Amino acid sequence: MNKKVTLAAILAVTLAGPLSGCVIAVGDKGDWDSGSSADWEQVQDQNRRKLEQVALGMSLNEVRGIMGTAEFNELYQQDDKQIQVLFYRTHRTRSDGKTTKEECTPIVLTDGQVTGWGDTAFQNAVRL
Repeated sequence: MNKKVTLAAILAVTLAGPLSGCVIAVGDKGDWDSGSSADWEQVQDQNRRKLEQVALGMSLNEVRGIMGTAEFNELYQQDDKQIQVLFYRTHRTRSDGKTTKEECTPIVLTDGQVTGWGDTAFQNAVRL
C-alpha cells in the first residue's frame, strides 16, 4: 500500500505542473544570504551598541552575557599568558553572504579578562 501512496503522490506532483513557492535557506550564522539585508544590518547595529557596554577587566562570562556567541573565537597561549579573541560582526565589507574576521570587531581577553577591543587591541595581543 505504501508504494501505491508514494506513486500517487509523485504522479500528483508531476501532473500539477510547475510549482512556485519560497525556499528558505538554512545555514550557519556566518551565511547572511539566507536572511534579508535587514537581518545582518540589525545584528551589526546591535553588536555595535552592545560593545559600548563592554569594559576593561570584564570576565569572559560577562562579555558573553552582553555580546552573545561570537562569530569567531580564538584561544592561544603566549609565554605565560592565555590570550582569547572573540570576533563579533560589526561592519560589512563585502556582499558575498559570508562573515569574515575583517567584518568583525575583536574583543581581546588576557588570562580571562578583557584587555581591549578593536583592531589596535588585536594587533597588540598578537605581538605580545
